[in-house]
Amino acid sequence: MSGRGRLALCAYAATLLAAGAMLPLVDPASWMVQAAFLLAIQSGVGAFARRVPLARPLTVTVQVLVTLLLLTMVFARSQAILGVLPGPDAFQHFGTLLNAGGVDVGRYAIPAPATEGIKIMVIGGVLLIGLAVDALAVTFRSAAPAGLPLLALFSVAAGLSGGASWVWFLLAASGYLLLLLAEGRDRLSQWGRVFGGAAPGQGRAPAGLDPAGGSALAPVRTGRRIGALALGVALVVPAALPALDGGLLDSTSSGDGQGSGGGTISAVNPLVSLQDSLNQPEDREVIRYRTNATETKDLYLRIVALDQFDGTAWKSSERKVKDVPDQLPQPDGLSSSVGVTEIKTNISAAGSYKQSWLPLPYPASQVRINGRWRYEPAGRTLVGDRGQTTRGAQYSVTSLLVKPTPDQLAGAPAPPAKLLSEYTRVPDALPDVVRKTAAAVTRGATNDYERAVKLQDWFAIKGGFRYDTQVQSGTGVSAISRFLKEKEGFCVHFSFSMAAMARTLGIPARVAVGFTPGSPRPDGTMSVGLREAHAWPELYFEGAGWTRFEPTPSRGSAPDYTRPESPSGEATSPAQPETSASGASSAAPSVSDSCPAQAKRLGECGAAAPQEILPPTDPGTSLGTVLGVSLAVVAVVLVPLLPMLWRIRVRTRRLGSGGRTSEDAAARTLAAWQEISDTAWDHGILPDESQTPRKTAARIVRLGRLEGEAADAVHRVAGAVEQVLYAPEPRPGTGLADDAQQIRAGLGAEASRATRLRALLAPRSTVRVVWILSARWASVTDRWGVRRWGLDRWSAQWSANRWSGILRRVSRQRG
Repeated sequence: MSGRGRLALCAYAATLLAAGAMLPLVDPASWMVQAAFLLAIQSGVGAFARRVPLARPLTVTVQVLVTLLLLTMVFARSQAILGVLPGPDAFQHFGTLLNAGGVDVGRYAIPAPATEGIKIMVIGGVLLIGLAVDALAVTFRSAAPAGLPLLALFSVAAGLSGGASWVWFLLAASGYLLLLLAEGRDRLSQWGRVFGGAAPGQGRAPAGLDPAGGSALAPVRTGRRIGALALGVALVVPAALPALDGGLLDSTSSGDGQGSGGGTISAVNPLVSLQDSLNQPEDREVIRYRTNATETKDLYLRIVALDQFDGTAWKSSERKVKDVPDQLPQPDGLSSSVGVTEIKTNISAAGSYKQSWLPLPYPASQVRINGRWRYEPAGRTLVGDRGQTTRGAQYSVTSLLVKPTPDQLAGAPAPPAKLLSEYTRVPDALPDVVRKTAAAVTRGATNDYERAVKLQDWFAIKGGFRYDTQVQSGTGVSAISRFLKEKEGFCVHFSFSMAAMARTLGIPARVAVGFTPGSPRPDGTMSVGLREAHAWPELYFEGAGWTRFEPTPSRGSAPDYTRPESPSGEATSPAQPETSASGASSAAPSVSDSCPAQAKRLGECGAAAPQEILPPTDPGTSLGTVLGVSLAVVAVVLVPLLPMLWRIRVRTRRLGSGGRTSEDAAARTLAAWQEISDTAWDHGILPDESQTPRKTAARIVRLGRLEGEAADAVHRVAGAVEQVLYAPEPRPGTGLADDAQQIRAGLGAEASRATRLRALLAPRSTVRVVWILSARWASVTDRWGVRRWGLDRWSAQWSANRWSGILRRVSRQRG
């Protein structure tokens, strides 16, 4: 491999090693395979362009165009012209994907799901950095500045993740040092053996050729110094970058996963990007479930409870987690006097939905799920351990549908003192207007239940509030004050404000985050999308436990126990799900005909067993498609240019410098003459091998209408050829490459535009490729005794062996 080829390979490896720091940011890591493949094509195009060779700016331009085509084929194929060329629709689609990617970055925690928006950002970023590194280190032969884009790539990854692992740092640093050393070796190889001094300790003046001397180590030392400086910068810059918090589906440190009581749940705020979820232009399905509940209006899927209010935000407390028990404990505060119905729900999460908290109906009594999940008793939530997420999860949940009556809630005894102290705590900075408004709204209420209902109705019906997802979000005390004044907001404002006001009234309150029940599908399942993301307050009543309220207008449904016409009921034992007699699939939950009407109305009858469902499909772009698309892009771009590229390559080889012997000089002269003949052929002057060099030169001058220096150059090269072929002591000419270029320019100046364009894009002399391939095919068929068909063997062999015959004649004449 040539020095530049090794340098290009090192640049490719350095980019991939630096990009490795982004692997923990996005899951699954299959995007890295796509990025590596596309980067290999980009680097290969650069290597091919440099080998042609093309001018340096033109090489970078070709790489940019190929990269754009690759991204178009992978991410905007349906919007592209002929599925390949990017047009206005494709660029508009790129903008949409980038905007969606920015939203997804804010919404999801690390590691984020590989959505199309995130994929185009990370893959496009790796290709952009790879292009910069390849251009600087290989095309422009300056590896030291190439460390800057590598440093930028690593620093972005470290900043997003709050500090990348030292393993990724060492890999990125190793890639950069490898690039520096490769450049040093390449520069040394161009000079040959380095003139060094005496070996250390001999005390003599520097002299002689010393391949192991100190001078040979100078580029290596320089590379080490630059590398050390870059590594120091790489250590400092990530520490200065702010770590980004997650969004609605934030990840958390879920403990070490050891033992039954080890580990904690870190305080997180899963509402950072709830507003973005509600404002999505398209509602993407994230959950699908099937339940045997007769009604789903109360089947909220709860993710986590926020129980700390510090004046700036509602957060989830740090709590101990333990292994998920086979049967979850009885919910806190739930009395046997309150009616409940046991229901079963089968839930399936989409492949694009990834977060650490498991959505569950509340309160769950049993959860069947595979994977590394831990249980937090206070919030009755399940959280993933050691990177476990909901991505593509399928699980079954048995839960209780709690049905307290208004009388039971109104007559609830006082909660335990410890619970009351913890869940009625409000920050000292809470404005007085919150307390005063709560007292004014609930004036006349005689118990906590009536106060809670008055608060809910004031927000949802009587207070003149307007639901608007475009309002600036906020979770602190100032946001609550602004909301109470302006009376417009979305579920975050309604739930936070009601919970804070309930606490000022002495009612234990917290905020639950999750999804509303979703929409029914024709197959009997329920579909939950991003726009069903929701927040609601939970208030504690002894005997009923944590109880849902719905203050947000036009969202969800108010519970029956908050309505005056809510039916009363007696205590019941949990109803067991029943399997339908036929066992056939049912589009909707069914109820036994023997079930009493009152029980039907209360939902206390068994229903059809839930059916297993497939997860929502979100396959993304397959690797095979990426490979096929990439190969198609290469074919579309390179195949039409192959004649031109081959011709440029041949011209460079013929006119390049060779060895220093007389035989090498003679070969260079004959190669220059062949190049002039082919150049004339490309411009429409057919070659005539029967004529002497002198007559051929006159013919080229006449047909090509050459004059002045161009005509003199043709005769000068022809004279040099005659010297090589016929003189007893040949004197090879000099400046032949310049003469050939001058002749080419003269032929182009006299030719028409169409002739010049054809000579560039479809040169006639490329037919020699067919002759060479024919000769090789003839050799193969002769070796295996196969009868040949096609071109005449003599002409093909003559074309393949013409140089050896010429040189043999030169040798005989010299003898």
